[in-house]
Amino acid sequence: MNSLAQDYPAILCGDHEPPCLSLYQPTHRRHPDNAQDATRFRNLVKKMEESLRQKYPTREIRALLQPFEDLAADQTFWNHTTDGLAVLGAPGLFRVYRLPRPVAELAVVADSFHTKPLIRITQSADRYQILGLSRHAFKLFEGNRDALGEVTPIEGVSQAITDKLGREVTGLDREGARRAYGPTGSGFATQHGTDVKQDAKDRDTAQFFRAVDQAVLQQYSQPSGLPLILAALPEHHHLFRTISRNPFLIKEAIDVHPDDLSFDALRERAWQLGQPYYLKRLAGLVDAFGAATANGRGTDILGDIATAAIAGRIETLLVEADRLIPGRIDAASGTITTADLDNPEVDDVLDDLGERVIKAGGEVVIVPTERMPTKTGAAAIYRF
Repeated sequence: MNSLAQDYPAILCGDHEPPCLSLYQPTHRRHPDNAQDATRFRNLVKKMEESLRQKYPTREIRALLQPFEDLAADQTFWNHTTDGLAVLGAPGLFRVYRLPRPVAELAVVADSFHTKPLIRITQSADRYQILGLSRHAFKLFEGNRDALGEVTPIEGVSQAITDKLGREVTGLDREGARRAYGPTGSGFATQHGTDVKQDAKDRDTAQFFRAVDQAVLQQYSQPSGLPLILAALPEHHHLFRTISRNPFLIKEAIDVHPDDLSFDALRERAWQLGQPYYLKRLAGLVDAFGAATANGRGTDILGDIATAAIAGRIETLLVEADRLIPGRIDAASGTITTADLDNPEVDDVLDDLGERVIKAGGEVVIVPTERMPTKTGAAAIYRF
């Protein structure tokens, strides 16, 4: 199974030899609901075949469709589906993604992949990170309302923490421990052995938390800009927050360690905390679009957006989630021509706009229809 996090956007938004086949469908996790999933998949493959026959010879069609047909016959795969499925194929490329949310049935043959449903899953607007913390270890998760995964540690992070801890000794050596038992008149407070051990344990924990906080801030929070949710036992929250210098750490937290929750339960609890931040950010993007439009640095006119996308002028593009505008964008002029989606050279205009913006280093945010600030399906904020 392929990893959407690893493939997007470098591979999926890259340049591929056409035709590019994109298949999406809702699937089901359990029997008997999933009994018809493979049949629906075969029907969508047939639809792609009909589109391909309009332009490509039979020999090329068979080679393109064979991986799809092999997948349709893989009963083990169909017994382990999730809520949605995306399958993309092109000459020399075949990718299969189990999706954490249902998607509308769609089969598209075009000059590039249809990736808008994948952008919606991978976009940053509703994403967050979770720091799972104990006295001696930490782990990081990243997710959104629909999916959650553990982040693979960046090479060198563990070593950096070890090096930092090595430089910060506790100051409680053997001699110090013995002095703690001296008489009260000697200038040292009388402590019991358990108190000394607890003090040393607390200092070690504080040093570890400080090292983790610095590593997470520098290696994860600052590059991503995502809200950070602390997930730890209640007794660790106050100490970590006293130490932390991470401005992305939100005030709300999860009061158990992630190991004590299933992935679904952890995701649900995190989304309850992260949703208000998502809505706030989305509202901020809508307000920014309004301000940009008033200053001549934004538009909702698709033709103008296409021209700006080709020129690399778009900083942020808001795209309506469930809107589909079949057509083509002229790569030289930005002129949009509407056409039938069954045409093997036609994709969704909104999808193509998003692909061009991402390739130029801009941000694409898929917005629910009820929160979209325009009626055209798109809203662009220019860099200049």
